Amino acid sequence: MRAQLIVSSHTGYITIRESYDVMISDWIAKKSTSLVTGSMFILFLVFTVTVLPIQSERAKTQSGNTSPDMSFFLTVKELYNIAESYGENGRIAYVWARFTFDLVWPIVYTFFLASGISWLYSRSFVKDSIVQRANLVPVIGMVLDYFENVTASIVMLRYPERTPIIDNATIIATPLKWVFVGGSFLVLLLGLIKYGSIKVRNSDT
Repeated sequence: MRAQLIVSSHTGYITIRESYDVMISDWIAKKSTSLVTGSMFILFLVFTVTVLPIQSERAKTQSGNTSPDMSFFLTVKELYNIAESYGENGRIAYVWARFTFDLVWPIVYTFFLASGISWLYSRSFVKDSIVQRANLVPVIGMVLDYFENVTASIVMLRYPERTPIIDNATIIATPLKWVFVGGSFLVLLLGLIKYGSIKVRNSDT
């Protein structure tokens, strides 16, 4: 969606109505002050160093080394094979993790990525440039992550019954999630390189 030009039939004036993606992007950029961005970076580091390893080890103990959400390419058959290999207790543990740890983790990495991208791009590119919307990439990744968690959990809870459509939605959402989440880190890196090059160029003048 993009901003739309609206011509009033009563006044004849032209107004601009912003679409939701523009409003969300601008709101994120406005909130991404140096203090907020720095705080999100620290939170991301703390969470990655402390909570993430604990959850990873717990998942291995309860469900083994294979997880649907960690596979870039997955078939429906492989999804059900994983569900079978978990056993009943493993499937319950998997679903529990999706609605505890995986409720918080996407928020943590999205806040870090969106604020970091906003902070860097607002200082590296033209203010009204379309690249300022790059802060929406991690938001899309987060939405896909939550969608994947819900669909995969439904498959696990219904197993051994098959869940058509939902199972296909899971294997589609997973690679899309990785494209947007992984792409967010690339977008952040590009912004960091651009910002660094500007700083270096300014220091030489």
